[in-house]
Amino acid sequence: MKEKIKIVKIGGNIIEDKLLLETFLKDFTNLKSPKILVHGGGKSATKLAGKLNLKPTLYKGRRITDKDNLDVAIMVYAGLINKNIVAQLQANACQSIGLSGADANVILAAKRPVKKVDFGFVGDIVNVNAKNIKLLLDNNITPVFCALSHNNQGQLLNTNADTIASEIAIALSDFYKVELNYIFELKGVLKDIDNKESVITKINLKDYEKLLDVSKISEGMLPKLHNCFRALEKGVYQVKIGDASLVSPAESLHTALSLK
Repeated sequence: MKEKIKIVKIGGNIIEDKLLLETFLKDFTNLKSPKILVHGGGKSATKLAGKLNLKPTLYKGRRITDKDNLDVAIMVYAGLINKNIVAQLQANACQSIGLSGADANVILAAKRPVKKVDFGFVGDIVNVNAKNIKLLLDNNITPVFCALSHNNQGQLLNTNADTIASEIAIALSDFYKVELNYIFELKGVLKDIDNKESVITKINLKDYEKLLDVSKISEGMLPKLHNCFRALEKGVYQVKIGDASLVSPAESLHTALSLK
């Protein structure tokens, strides 16, 4: 029987809230190992970009990254956020290591081809080196991934953190029984974006397609759900979306996703 592993992705609202982040990292530390943390940081990157008079651009919830904004992403994701999280985990006695996709060649990507939109220095994942990640896990080291990949030609690429979490989960499903958790500021996927309590507790693939047809899902949620169902289709055991209570002892309301 495969060992269980929990892969947790957190977004900007938790990262931006110092107290919420501290509480989350304590709860994350208390999760049974092995475990992996993946973080975004778009809000922090946007703040720094603003101070530098740079204007980030989004297309259908995905960030367009020119050279200057890539430099900002590298500084914020791999530097400021990643190392502060690792330092806090170490303070919690969680042996951890911060990684970009270039470290140990764990996430190889290709620059997204120009079609309707030129996304700039954005990477689409080609391969995840699950064996190298497993080496860390086998030695009781918790990987902390930021939202950067590389093309094996010296170029770092901005890569959607939800996608990184999903692709790592898929790659590790050969070795583990994987539970993938997407944690953000809401309790789950909402029926009504104006009603924070209108959580859809279960969504299967048919439900998802129906929700798409009636445009019931907010634009920012679409890439997340796409990654969720791709992970399930590729062998990930379980996927959940919710707030930080997903890793707390008293787990509360959330959205569970399934194929059937």
